[in-house]
Amino acid sequence: MIYKFRYFVLFFFLSTLLACSDGKKNIEKLIDPTRPNIIIIFTDDQGYQDLGSFGSPDIKTPNLDQMAKEGIRFSNFYDAQPVCSASRAGLLTGCYPNRIGIHGALGPGAKAVLNHDEITIAELVKPLGYSTALFGKWHLGDSKEYLPQSQGFDEYFGLPYSNDMWPKHPENPEAWPRLPLIEGDSIIQYLDDDQNMLTTWYTEKAIDFIERNNEKPFFLYLAHNMPHVPLFVSDKFRG
Repeated sequence: MIYKFRYFVLFFFLSTLLACSDGKKNIEKLIDPTRPNIIIIFTDDQGYQDLGSFGSPDIKTPNLDQMAKEGIRFSNFYDAQPVCSASRAGLLTGCYPNRIGIHGALGPGAKAVLNHDEITIAELVKPLGYSTALFGKWHLGDSKEYLPQSQGFDEYFGLPYSNDMWPKHPENPEAWPRLPLIEGDSIIQYLDDDQNMLTTWYTEKAIDFIERNNEKPFFLYLAHNMPHVPLFVSDKFRG
């Protein structure tokens, strides 16, 4: 099935606008009167050449290749920091992560969090009538008061940090607690044995959100844990 909805990839534009003092005024000019839907797909630890459209000889990515062919493919791109929490803080706020106190990858119970004084993309577009959702990895604070629904997202389903921060870590298993899967601000289960369905669950949640909101503007942030290790896959794609 092909979903016919308008979307803009706004990585560069939104980061620039968020950092400006007149960010809200600028973004109103950008999206009025068309109110485009915004989808950001953010994959964890995916390398530059891990896509067919960027030259991978053995990793098959036909759907992403089609998006690259029909859209714009950036071959020169810069991120605020090339690591888990810091890159997410920069993406969502348009700020340098160091300035807002986010360095590297936050562990469970970390005191450093994305503080509520910072304005996320979700908080910026909600007053303009957008529905907002995050499905996937958050990694900007795992306590209840700093989860995505306190940062402008109407819906959240995913892991609060990296999927390798669990008791099955091969080098230091004693350092990590059980890995929680969160919906809203509540733990719905612990992933004690495997993460085989994680990518499928995120994708199904994303499609459901799009279908429920296709008559009004929405902002969807789909932050896949894979292909960060440990690697898991559903039976449908195994092998």
